[in-house]
Amino acid sequence: MTSIGLDHQLIAAATGGDAAAFSALAERHRSELQVHAYRMLGSLEDAQDAVQEALLRAWRSRGTYDGRSTFRAWLYRITTNACLRMLERRPRRLVPYEEGPPAEPGARPAAPADLPWLQPYPDALVDTSPQPDDAVVTRETIELAFLAAIQHLPPRQRAVLILRDALDWPADDTAAVLEMSVAAVNSALQRARATMTDRLPERRLEWAAADAEEAERSLLDAYVEAFEHHDDRRLVALLRDDVRMAMPPHPTWYDGVDAVAAFLARIAFGPGSGSHRFVPTRANRLPAFGVYRGDGADATPFAINVVEIESGLVKGMHFFLYPELFPAFGLPDSLR
Repeated sequence: MTSIGLDHQLIAAATGGDAAAFSALAERHRSELQVHAYRMLGSLEDAQDAVQEALLRAWRSRGTYDGRSTFRAWLYRITTNACLRMLERRPRRLVPYEEGPPAEPGARPAAPADLPWLQPYPDALVDTSPQPDDAVVTRETIELAFLAAIQHLPPRQRAVLILRDALDWPADDTAAVLEMSVAAVNSALQRARATMTDRLPERRLEWAAADAEEAERSLLDAYVEAFEHHDDRRLVALLRDDVRMAMPPHPTWYDGVDAVAAFLARIAFGPGSGSHRFVPTRANRLPAFGVYRGDGADATPFAINVVEIESGLVKGMHFFLYPELFPAFGLPDSLR
């Protein structure tokens, strides 16, 4: 029997109430549904919750699947609607750069704010999902600049943009998933693209060529060595003049090399700052590190540091102080 025939049998069994068959189908699509939910919601934790809710709803309403769309598209419709319900309660995730002016050079970070901050997403979870063949498109629609910009779209515009531009779905399929007309989908997409053009950095599409990978590795090696040795002068030499640094859930952020240099010298590497150790990972198609504080076996999870590089220097230093995210990145809970 062909794989298509086997799939039809599996779907028939699942919609007929076979829990094992439904679970097999759900797990086949879970990772890509989670990436979709993350694009919609900007939070790994919310994405996991949305997919779990969607799969439970799909199981309970399994008898309503009529075969007019693919089972995958049916799951996308349910997941998208789960995300839209979540967005009614929390319309957008925040980034410190948009929540207030930058801190003065040398200013200490304000206390953490209990706000819905944008969160990073592990590349390892993206790589297990079917994605468009164009690797640039994949990177564009999962990186932090895209996620920050899309937060400014109304929920249904956001869904249209993701289905059409991130997943490359036809307008009629998108209309069916969102229960909209094709004309309404095309209008929403036009408005969403205009907003994204206004919000995204101008140089965003100027990605480094493959032959720049070695230079990037050397830059990152120097970045880690300077951080771990608290060498603020060497680290500052690796930064662009317009570098920005943020540390959510602290709302404070630093704009420009002078402000970042003052923070490093007086606070990050100042008296009593303690040791830092960096373990490489990847997030949102960018180089990243799990940052641990302490020495030896006492080193404990501190932050996910996502690094943006432009023109051979560090452009962005995003420290997400969420140690609870370390397991999702495959990072250990301590260092030996």
